[in-house]
Amino acid sequence: MHHYRFTCTKCCKNYVPNALNLRCEDCQGTLSVQYKFPTEQMSSFNYGEGISMPIPIPSPSDLVSLGEGNTPVLKLSKISNQLDLEIYAKLEFMNPTGSFKDRGTSMMISALRSMGVSEIVEDSSGNAGASVAAYSSKAEIKAHIFAPSSAPDTKLNQIKVYGSVLHSIDGSRDKTTEAAEAFAKEKKAIYASHNLSPFFIEGTKSFGYEIFNDFGKEIPENIIVPVGNGSLFLGIWKAITELDKQNLIGTKPSLHCIQAVNVNPIASPVPWNISQIAPTIAGGIAVGTPPRKSEVRKVLEESNGFANSVTEESIKEWQINLAKYEGIFCEPTSAAAFAGLENLVNRNRIDKAKRVLIPVTGSGLKDAFPE
Repeated sequence: MHHYRFTCTKCCKNYVPNALNLRCEDCQGTLSVQYKFPTEQMSSFNYGEGISMPIPIPSPSDLVSLGEGNTPVLKLSKISNQLDLEIYAKLEFMNPTGSFKDRGTSMMISALRSMGVSEIVEDSSGNAGASVAAYSSKAEIKAHIFAPSSAPDTKLNQIKVYGSVLHSIDGSRDKTTEAAEAFAKEKKAIYASHNLSPFFIEGTKSFGYEIFNDFGKEIPENIIVPVGNGSLFLGIWKAITELDKQNLIGTKPSLHCIQAVNVNPIASPVPWNISQIAPTIAGGIAVGTPPRKSEVRKVLEESNGFANSVTEESIKEWQINLAKYEGIFCEPTSAAAFAGLENLVNRNRIDKAKRVLIPVTGSGLKDAFPE
């Protein structure tokens, strides 16, 4: 018997967890993990005295791990001076495969393995595919990874070296998803979509528990996140709400969502549709139809956050700025968050007396070099 259930984020219908269930059968809403019992009565990770993170696997010993998490936090002194506020970065590119995706993948693969899954299908712009390939190898699960043919060779080669079957798909990121879904249906394989799997967010929420400790239980007032499908964004907020239920947190932070102007279904100030997609160097957030879009918007409202779009030029500029002034070589997707911060500061959306935290989601070594 599971100590958790799947719950539709739209109509709230409950389901017994299984590996095939990714959407509500009634309304097609996305699913989330909801725990049945108080945290102290469930499988959980300990994050210090009185701080427990519930997890959807039988025991912490069932975790498929490559040493993900516990990434360092740095104060960015020069950029703080430049923008006249206190800015911190959490270096998520120091996870085992070079991105924050390892947090979610570890939990997703662990949960699927505990259900007896031996073969999966995943689609990705690159980072998640590499992560799923690595953790599937560790778990002895056969993985089919679908990725856009336009993804950087470094990411595609990383997928292959772990032993997964790479399916390279021409066209947009959304075409890759369509191909993966069709393949999974045809082969009757488990579609382990990091975009849809309720387990993935149960892993990314560890970021929120870590920053609670990193900052001595005083989380920075603003967290700025580059958002494609929103798995890190939503994971952080789930951690905040769980800590709040444990009466451990005072003032909740504002979460801000940053997207590229060329692909901004959430941040666009005007009605947006898939035909407006244009190429962007920020491949990690180039998602035209994010399935959890309504969830991201709900968190923006609940946390008093803002959504903002950034230009290709500003992304390139901030990728270079971070390397030149702070010694951090990040992927364009991460740089987009810093470009977004500058926009929010210039528009007086950020109180300069409040602290800012930005996850540096992936390494620049895995992407195209800035020109």
